[in-house]
Amino acid sequence: MKSASELISELPSWNNGKGIDLESWIGCVGSADLAIGYSTLYWPTFALYEGYILRHGFSLDSLRGFERQCNGDKGSVECLMNHIHIQDIHRLGDETLNPDKAMFLGKLLKEIYEVKLARDFPDRPCTVSFHTPECLEDLEAYEISFWQTKYRTR
Repeated sequence: MKSASELISELPSWNNGKGIDLESWIGCVGSADLAIGYSTLYWPTFALYEGYILRHGFSLDSLRGFERQCNGDKGSVECLMNHIHIQDIHRLGDETLNPDKAMFLGKLLKEIYEVKLARDFPDRPCTVSFHTPECLEDLEAYEISFWQTKYRTR
């Protein structure tokens, strides 16, 4: 897997072709608003609600709809409620997203969610999945999700 700086193709062209390191580049193009926004993905807040572990800010209407759709299968409900498409965390039509970047971000988010869920819910072990599609070019199909292990063995 490529490193973070290898995935940013413009880094070598900065400074009249001398390049720039990743942290300096973030200092040039990043913003506090984006950093705060991304923090909700990279160190998420979870809610314990009616025995479910859900991402903070969940929709009660969606929860009830998935409960009906999944015939009360709590693991399937959690999996559906908690899934995130890697493509959806970027602006619509982001042309810089590619399979290498989706893979990098998905694996990173999977590790983060494993650590955060274990820390927040040590008595409720969770399974975190990162789905990679058979067709690596199908960027919409890269997704992570989680559920309490006791509900599913998938």
